[in-house]
Amino acid sequence: MSVFILLNCKTYDEGTGANAVKLAEACRDVAESAGVDIAIAPQIPDIFRVASVVDVPVYSQHIDGAGPGSHTGKVYVKAVLEAGAVGSLINHSERRMTLADIETAAGALRANGMASVICTNNIATTAAAAALGPDFVAIEPPELIGSGIPVSKADPGVVTGSVDAVKKINPNVKVLCGAGISKGEDLKAALELGAEGVLLASGIVKAKDPKDALYDLVSLI
Repeated sequence: MSVFILLNCKTYDEGTGANAVKLAEACRDVAESAGVDIAIAPQIPDIFRVASVVDVPVYSQHIDGAGPGSHTGKVYVKAVLEAGAVGSLINHSERRMTLADIETAAGALRANGMASVICTNNIATTAAAAALGPDFVAIEPPELIGSGIPVSKADPGVVTGSVDAVKKINPNVKVLCGAGISKGEDLKAALELGAEGVLLASGIVKAKDPKDALYDLVSLI
């Protein structure tokens, strides 16, 4: 089984601008060394900056389903595609969307050959997301995000329950585990619970040495 890791830079200064490039380089180096798939989701204005200089999969932190036209302020899928993104997060707990908007955004990504990662917060929303046919669902109870307490320890049932729900609805959808992930034991536990990777942020982005933190993350797989 291939392991997928998606690093979300959020709006941390440590992951913005030139720092986003450095993080992307760390992702690339660790991925090549460890034989895992690592992607990065920088700030949207940093997508081109990263994708144009570092050979690493780049995701947008958000996408809207709006097509060409009068949609001021919307994140247009073709714009991030041409900037170098290969996919996008949808419905992160810090950027919630309605179910209709989630479906439209996922469809826009699919129509442009891009990967979709729909974020969910419980088993029921995971099941609903899986029915939309994304590439990934990422289960992240919002109360654990940034807490340093991994969901794989605090609430392992939400991970196994999400995996089971996805398998029943669409076995082609892969499940990622998020919230509080930062160490090798967290990734190992997530994989043992049935996830195929992790979505993480501050544990790596704000680490003293992000590359060392990434190496620790993959050290037990």
